[in-house]
Amino acid sequence: MPSHHVEKLLPYRPDQLFDMVGDVALYPEVVPWITALKATAPTLAAPGVEVLNAEAAVGFSFLKERFATTVRRDANLCQIDVGLIRGPFRKLANSWRFEAVDAGSKVVFDIDFEFKSRLLDAMLAANFDKAVDRLIRCFEDRARALYGRA
Repeated sequence: MPSHHVEKLLPYRPDQLFDMVGDVALYPEVVPWITALKATAPTLAAPGVEVLNAEAAVGFSFLKERFATTVRRDANLCQIDVGLIRGPFRKLANSWRFEAVDAGSKVVFDIDFEFKSRLLDAMLAANFDKAVDRLIRCFEDRARALYGRA
């Protein structure tokens, strides 16, 4: 089952990155393989903690799928957790954490997933590291566009 852990230092404030990554409705503009996304209005689960559901359509040359997730945005911890509701996955969980450091923020991204289809799992496992690296670059590019260069 593919899983990946990334830690990266970026020259932006944790709250800026939290707000940017937490704006899931804009993912089709940020992540090229997300072709559509529909999100429910967030509900307040606790002070500073919002929860919403999002249904995404993804498209690669050989794969077109839809899946639904629940997104928990915790502004107190500057953390975003995503869990699977339904889709082609047996398992899908990811989290983003944004920690203040002298140079800006330490971004910690973890993802763990498994497709229901062993064939899809095997096909994507070979390119999984590249896909995660590209995802992180998409958000870095978005941060640079929103907040400028450090």
